[in-house]
Amino acid sequence: RLLGQKTAACFQRCVGLDASNAVFSTTFETDEACGTKYHENFVKFWTDVQENDWAVDGAMTDVKGDRSKSPSQQADPDLFLHVVERTPDGVYVTGAKAHQTGYLNSHYVLVMPTISMRPGDEDYAISFACPTDAEGITLILGRQSCDTRKTEKYNDIDVGNKVYGGHEVLVIFDRVFIPNNMIFLNSEVQFAGMMVERFAGYHRQSYGGCKVGVGDVLIGATALAGEMAGSAKASHVKDKLIEMTHLNETLYCCGIACSSQGSKTKSGNYLIDLLLANVCKQNVTRFPYEIARLAQDLAGGIMVTQPSEADYRNPATHDYIEKYLKGVDSAATEDRMRVLRLIENMTMGTAAVGYLPESMHGAGSPQAQRIMIARQSNLEMKKQLAKDIARIK
Repeated sequence: RLLGQKTAACFQRCVGLDASNAVFSTTFETDEACGTKYHENFVKFWTDVQENDWAVDGAMTDVKGDRSKSPSQQADPDLFLHVVERTPDGVYVTGAKAHQTGYLNSHYVLVMPTISMRPGDEDYAISFACPTDAEGITLILGRQSCDTRKTEKYNDIDVGNKVYGGHEVLVIFDRVFIPNNMIFLNSEVQFAGMMVERFAGYHRQSYGGCKVGVGDVLIGATALAGEMAGSAKASHVKDKLIEMTHLNETLYCCGIACSSQGSKTKSGNYLIDLLLANVCKQNVTRFPYEIARLAQDLAGGIMVTQPSEADYRNPATHDYIEKYLKGVDSAATEDRMRVLRLIENMTMGTAAVGYLPESMHGAGSPQAQRIMIARQSNLEMKKQLAKDIARIK
């Protein structure tokens, strides 16, 4: 939450943390069942990470191709990252990982399977770490709404958030060599699902913190916009700010709840409560959108129709903008423009990528959480409770 408050953007550090916890416990249980040494490999790697203060990105999402087919059934085998050659010293992998936030500013990437695997998918059940600039890796940067504002001459105001922001890249692996000591899963299809499920749980919990911190900034910006317009004392403005706060804090409650209800794994680390983590993320797919809608409501149409900074700096139009965009006497016109651009940035611009669509699809799209909630809802126990109370045998 604190990092979200300080950046008002996706700060790109949760995925590596969540991946490390998932891989740590899964490798331990894989070794226990299969006699492998993946946990030893991972502990050595993570010790190096901590000693060298490396930043680590986590990569799970494959491009998937035809969603109705398993990895090994795809017409193009590269649509899921997979092993293309095995040698005594390691493996070569080919494929792609999509939507990678944090990759460009990380030293290493921790790669995991994207779905549960079945017999026949052995080459796709692969987890490993490698440098983000390893030979054979190509990065293709994604576009963001309003991204070219950063390249304009006058961008101090119009960017909205001049200091912080995120990125997303498509990561191409073209016969990238992975040495044996950096491999954490290699054909054990029965453990791919465990790694995926645990990572998803950790990551869904994280959203109850990071998106809340960003929401704090958006709520603050909305309150400032109301004050600068002279509408802060209106009852409907106060009520909408209360609603924004209620929604934001509900997300934080969920994040705290699934963390506090966690349990110890065989490996010694703790796994969050998976049911509550999925409830947390299900709420995250909805509440930021309503918070953003209320922010736009209170900001007013001027948020998207105000003149550009170039016109504001232009001597021919500066005085007109100063005069006609003025709000209350105590607020400078330029400050009002800055707050409105910040709201625009967070709800429609570059930061909206991390606050809205990422809230929808990051850590799994909404239906993924509903599937997990259904699995963990324990309906049989609840039906028995009702039978006991109703005295039904």
